[in-house]
Amino acid sequence: MKKVILFQGDSITSAARSRDNDLILGDGYARLVEASLGFDYPEEYTFINRGIGGNRIVDLYARIKADIINLKPDYMSLLIGVNDVWHELEWNNGVDAEKFEMVYTLLLEEVRAALPDLKIMIFLPYVLEGSGTCNTEARPNKFDLFSAEVAKRARAAKRVAEKFGLPCIDLQAEFDKACEKADPTYWCADGVHPTAKGHELIKRLWLEGFEKIKHVKK
Repeated sequence: MKKVILFQGDSITSAARSRDNDLILGDGYARLVEASLGFDYPEEYTFINRGIGGNRIVDLYARIKADIINLKPDYMSLLIGVNDVWHELEWNNGVDAEKFEMVYTLLLEEVRAALPDLKIMIFLPYVLEGSGTCNTEARPNKFDLFSAEVAKRARAAKRVAEKFGLPCIDLQAEFDKACEKADPTYWCADGVHPTAKGHELIKRLWLEGFEKIKHVKK
């Protein structure tokens, strides 16, 4: 029987994936992972992308049964947190860092209880300078606040990962390293959504993390 890999998160994960056809994983890192693992290990994995654009941690928690537990994945990667800040700055409808950590903990407690053999990777949220939402010229001082608040959610996600003994991947640190080689807009045009090169970066980190967890015995 094929092992099920679930990609979970917001629009960074969704990347225009189909809501009607699970075979269409979108244009982002999930598709790149599928291509790489599918080529190296034919017929060994089923890939499912359930990222939804605009999701905050509370939105993900609300669909925990349908989009995580009922799918019975063997592996899951989870990237969430930027909208918890973004929605607060834009529409006063975000999730503060304390509640973010609380709901994240509840989500993993319930997932672990329902799927004790599930292997999980936590990807920490990030934000880069760019046009659009993070345009510092159009919105003076907005990026500094955005960045500081995303960092709070990242620290919260890291604490949750440590609590459950889960590996976490620091995307902010990795994108910051990449930005030493090219402008932030080379990796994320608007500061949040990756370009093709940014998705390739996430894909490589995803595969590194997967190699570490796939043989770990629960």
